[in-house]
Amino acid sequence: MFLPTTKQEMDTLGWDRPDIILVTGDSYIDSPFIGIAVVGKTLTRAGFRVGIIAQPDIHSPADITRLGEPRLFWGVSGGCIDSMIANYTSLKKKRKSDDYTPGGQNTKRPDRASIVYSNLIRQYFKKTVPIVLGGLEASLRRVAHYDYWDDRVRGSILFDAKADYLLYGMAEKVAVELAQTLEKGESPRQIRGLCYISGEADMASVRENYIELPPLDVVEKDKTAFTDMFHTFYRNNDPITAKGLYQKHGNRYLAQNPPQPSMTQAELDPVFAVGYERAQHPYYERQGKVKALETIKFSILSHRGCYGECNFCAIAVHEGRTVQWRSEESILAEARELTKYSDFTGYIRDIGGPTANMYGFECGRKLEKGACVAKRCLYPEVCPTLKPDHSKQISLLKKLRKIEGIKKVFVASGVRYDAVLADKKYGEPFLEEVVRHHVSGQMKVAPEHSEPSVLKIMGKPGTEPLLKFKGMFDRLSKEAGKAQFLTYYLIAAHPGCTAADMGKLQEFTAKNLKINPEQVQVFLPAPSTYSSLMYYTGIDPFTGKTLFVEKELPKKEFQKRIVTGKTIAKR
Repeated sequence: MFLPTTKQEMDTLGWDRPDIILVTGDSYIDSPFIGIAVVGKTLTRAGFRVGIIAQPDIHSPADITRLGEPRLFWGVSGGCIDSMIANYTSLKKKRKSDDYTPGGQNTKRPDRASIVYSNLIRQYFKKTVPIVLGGLEASLRRVAHYDYWDDRVRGSILFDAKADYLLYGMAEKVAVELAQTLEKGESPRQIRGLCYISGEADMASVRENYIELPPLDVVEKDKTAFTDMFHTFYRNNDPITAKGLYQKHGNRYLAQNPPQPSMTQAELDPVFAVGYERAQHPYYERQGKVKALETIKFSILSHRGCYGECNFCAIAVHEGRTVQWRSEESILAEARELTKYSDFTGYIRDIGGPTANMYGFECGRKLEKGACVAKRCLYPEVCPTLKPDHSKQISLLKKLRKIEGIKKVFVASGVRYDAVLADKKYGEPFLEEVVRHHVSGQMKVAPEHSEPSVLKIMGKPGTEPLLKFKGMFDRLSKEAGKAQFLTYYLIAAHPGCTAADMGKLQEFTAKNLKINPEQVQVFLPAPSTYSSLMYYTGIDPFTGKTLFVEKELPKKEFQKRIVTGKTIAKR
């Protein structure tokens, strides 16, 4: 069942008003891949009446007022992607298309959508119930952060949006806890995974128990202070070890409570069992189809979180460094449900998560004591206490293949090849399983670069494991009698990367990978990542050494053209 998005639907349900209205920068796609749908369905399962307003017209009251005022709170999200990243390329050109907008035209998501929607609500609902920010945009901008489009440090989005609360991370549990707390008429300020604004008078208990970040007016001007702030922020994201944080913004304070505990499998499974339409709501479907459904409609999420922690990636900050996976029974039940759809042709487009092969294992020490502060799970090499084990994923794939009505299950998410190689017992059997039964002719991997100095700054492994994995993939494909190949994702103009480095990357790909790369993106500094910090400061935050950072847009494009073979690097 779709959640209501019109007054007529509410009337049919017999509602006088919703308890909660969720406002999003995407169209309303009812899918387990869409955060606003997942949070909405989770709140519904907890007994709350939830309505959704998608991509409201910001120049008229018609959309934002059509469901009336919610009883408990407004939930505001920029959508599945930060709205500035959704709207602009890394070269700051306006994107023409949007996979989450009906008809595919990028015309309905405003810049800084969370701020705009919050202001829209306050424009037409004076002194309304709390406005609560959530989703990726809010999560990555919850404290002072470098903004690529303004080329400066901005304060917490909570202040810019004039919202009441902010839920960060994967927010199903915290959203329900917030709703239950407001239902009781109690203050939600103690809820884990929540940020709020505090005045000086209420800061005594916060100061006693939380860590203070340098004030906004300091980190705006002092790059060293901003670097110190980011280290403290990043190191306090683990639900077991993290402390609360606070940061002065003018004469008020941002207070960030410690993270919500990671979801247990018993908590995660029901999130995917609430019955999704796997379609765009008919109200928006009339405006045009959404391209995103082509990929996600018949795909399955098996896990969330990532222990890769690449410096340019925001997954560790938003989804967490602890990998949580669904039970085999939950995934198989979802696969059987897919076969009942009239337009299902027998093909599951993807089974995976942020990375394909992180299902079914996690570091025992991390689960007990929290993520390590001084080292990472996969970099500079796979930590021996992680012990990658692909046996559960092999078992899952075999069982999925046996379900009646399923012709093929693709593993389309990128494969972390160093984790495959580190699994001495099941790594090669897993790859053989995928090569023989779950590849559509190509497999995605993301080496990102070839030069040791750049890879170190990225937090990525060297080329030796890549070439070893390629050799294994080619051998297994040949043994299976299949003409298959690897697709390589690469990054140009990352901090520390010069035109000469891109020339060496081009030589490496031509000589060792036998390709002329096409999947090359110009580095885009996403908020609250280490690579964004490096881009802004020009300093390696782990060594204190100065970095070369290419900031001229034509020269960034030049770096990309070098590796795609469209120009020659100057040495």
